[in-house]
Amino acid sequence: MNYRHRFHAGNFADVLKHAVLLRLLSGLQAKEKGILYLDTHAGRGGYDLAASAEGSSRPRAPEWPAGIGRLWGRTDLPPELADYVEAVRAFDADARARAGAAGGESAEGPRFYPGSPRLAAARLRAQDRALCCEAQPEESAALADELGRARRVSVQTMDGYTALRAMLPPPERRALVLIDPPFEAQDEWSRIVEGLAEGLRRLPGGTFAVWYPLTARARVDAFYRELLAIKQLPPCFTVELLIGGEAAGLRLWGCGLLVINPPWGSAAPLDALARWLAPVLAQAPGAAGGVHWLVQDK
Repeated sequence: MNYRHRFHAGNFADVLKHAVLLRLLSGLQAKEKGILYLDTHAGRGGYDLAASAEGSSRPRAPEWPAGIGRLWGRTDLPPELADYVEAVRAFDADARARAGAAGGESAEGPRFYPGSPRLAAARLRAQDRALCCEAQPEESAALADELGRARRVSVQTMDGYTALRAMLPPPERRALVLIDPPFEAQDEWSRIVEGLAEGLRRLPGGTFAVWYPLTARARVDAFYRELLAIKQLPPCFTVELLIGGEAAGLRLWGCGLLVINPPWGSAAPLDALARWLAPVLAQAPGAAGGVHWLVQDK
């Protein structure tokens, strides 16, 4: 597997994914009982954005300026986005201090950007814990180094889909599971559906969030059909962000997150969040955003 998220860290897809992630965590933590945060494809936890311009063989344009960079200096952010940007600022400041990076905070954007496990780890309460899985040994080692000082966090070098069978149900009986694969395997969509079916069998009330791309190759409609074939599928919706229409010529014109068993009251703010982001992060005509229910909550 050749995927390296550092080339894409902080782009529009990360903005949506991480803002939604923090909102889901907040919703679940509205109840006192502890939760397990399970990250099936965790990555390395933190990224040096200066390295994002270093391609595998030649320099490349970094993607973060059109993502987190467009939010960095704004003073009109909705509450969910303000919370997300503040979390990135906190990580950036900590990472700068650890790296001995010269200079203070930049007005243009961060120097360092957190991955999902780092954002989640920073929000754990005393009764919560996190289990972060990464199959690539090099990335897993970097993640363990990044989270080495975090309490109530475990890093496992293992296949994330295996973790759905091995780690569920948790003792807490409550969980937020993030499935964020690289989408390089031809059977990735089927593995996601199989993993969700297994995860729901083991923890029917668990909250599952799946990030997915919107590209010419992505078979999202077929994914929905396979998903809806799961027996007794709980309430679920998608929150999508398009930075341009399908005819815009963009390789990745959008992304989405499927959310199963969403925390109560999360649909409306996530719909507003995606709609607000669409014109701000647009790269071509046809940008749009919003929530669409696949199985309506009763």
